[in-house]
Order: sequence, then structure tokens, then C-alpha cells
Amino acid sequence: MTLQMNFLKLNIILCLCTIGFVKAQDLSVEQMRFLTPLWEGDRFDDGRPRVGDDILKRMKQVSIEEAWGVLRNEGYHNQFESGWEPLHDDIPMVGRALTVQYLPNRPDVAQQIIKKGKAEGAVGNTNSWPIDRLVEGDIYVADGFGKIVDGTLIGDNLGNAIYANSKNGVVFNASSRDLEGLSQIEGFNAFVRGWHPSFLTEVMLLNINFPIRIGAATVMPGDVILAKKEGVVFIPAHLAEKVVVTSEVVRLRDLFGISRLKEGIYTPGQIDNKWTDEIEKDFSDWLKDHMDELPVSKDQIKALLEKRTW
Repeated sequence: MTLQMNFLKLNIILCLCTIGFVKAQDLSVEQMRFLTPLWEGDRFDDGRPRVGDDILKRMKQVSIEEAWGVLRNEGYHNQFESGWEPLHDDIPMVGRALTVQYLPNRPDVAQQIIKKGKAEGAVGNTNSWPIDRLVEGDIYVADGFGKIVDGTLIGDNLGNAIYANSKNGVVFNASSRDLEGLSQIEGFNAFVRGWHPSFLTEVMLLNINFPIRIGAATVMPGDVILAKKEGVVFIPAHLAEKVVVTSEVVRLRDLFGISRLKEGIYTPGQIDNKWTDEIEKDFSDWLKDHMDELPVSKDQIKALLEKRTW
């Protein structure tokens, strides 16, 4: 009976997704809520989780290792992907995912998608349609099935349009062209699989704002993207704040430990092991005394101190 119920639930989900695709090539608000049930905050009109701007700003200071560690501890083992060729590998990129899936071209399906899109007011080639949906803070995340030659989803013209709408960049499991032109867009970044001078051909748009696969990672619309030199972490919206807060605590504890080691107050063995109550109290006092000097906002430090018992 349980197995039958599971098959029934799966069929219902597939039917709902199919209905959503025929209607507008993206999930309905109800479907989006169904697939992101742990998010309790604000949402965009399309149903995507809307992680707050403050969390996105603080996320830029989070290391890949810290984010990965939190997600692993929460049971999310498939949220990191490496092997990128970033436009700027020294500039971190953070934003909310707008997801897009492309497939190798199949004329009968592609024509239906184009016909439907044009009827709903879509303008230009299909690879520009997601760009019209971007809002500030978004990152255009596309599964282009790893295609490099003739898999260039954007050049510098579309790159400028992306930045105008999102003030952000892209993560493509595909390639891009016009590296030189894109590098001149101040504030824009791109994590792609490769760079190639060819034009996009034999690729068709399948859907917008569906769950997609990027390499070994599963990505949901509204996930928070943390992209740095090491790779890209796709953070479920409901865990974004926990990732940030955990990182800030680790950062502060590391600074305290280094400071006290330099001062000769504690030994490496004392700092590298579980702290005693005495050290924990010293840490709280140190936070109060250095609040104006630390690389975490005073409000966040005060919130941390309120939760501490030492």
C-alpha cells in the first residue's frame, strides 16, 4: 500500500509539473511552495523564496568550506560543484537562483515552445527569455548540458542586459562567448564551463524556474548561490541564514583564538580543543570589548551575545 501511495504521489507531481510547463514553462506558485516547503519567509510573485538582502550581503564573507560544512551537517550532500572557468575568480558572487534548463535541439518540441512563448509575449531568441525575468539580486543559473562549442548561452550584449536587470551574473553548465566584452561590464561575473567564439546553435529552452541539475548538484529556484574561486555552492533558501550565522561565529572564534595565542594567554592545546567555561566567558568579554573592531556587524554580535550563557 505504501509503495502504491508513493507511485500515486509521484504521478501527481509529474502531472502538476506538466500542467505548469504547458501553461507558462515554469512552476506555478503552488508547485513552487510544494517543492520548497521549509522556506517560511517572503516569496516573489512567481513563488520563489526571497532570501533577504542582508543575508545575501553577509553571505559574501562566507567561505565555501563553511557553507559546505553546514549543508553536510543538515544532510544536504549534493550542493557543490567545481570545475568552472570564472570571468573573475577573485570576486565572489552571491544571489538568488533563477533556474533555466536547456536541451539538445529537437525541432518539434522547440517549435512548440517558441510558439507558446511568442503567444505569451516573449521577445527575441529563447536564450534571452530568462533575462527578462531577472530582478535585482538574481543569478541566472542554467543547465546547458555542458555544451562548449555552439553552446555559448550569452555574449556581451546579453551580458549587459543580465547585469542591467539583476546587478549580478550567471552560472552556466555551458559556455559563453565575448570574454573580453563581458569583462568590461563592471560588477558582472560569470562562472561557466568554458569560453568559445562560436554562436549558440542546436540548443533549445525547455523550462524556466524548475528544479535543475548542475553537474553533481540539485538546484531549486530561489536557492542562494555562493560562487568563489573553489567552486559554487547552491544553498537551500531555508538554510541561508544558518550558513551565514555559523560562518560569523566561526570567524569570531578564530579571531579570538588567534588573538589570545599571540598574547600567550592560552596554549594551542586549549584553543584547539573544546573550550572550558572560563575560555567561553573570556570570549564573550572579548566580543564586548572589541565590538567596534570586528568584521561582523555590531547588531549580529549583540544577537550572538544574547544567546550565550557565559
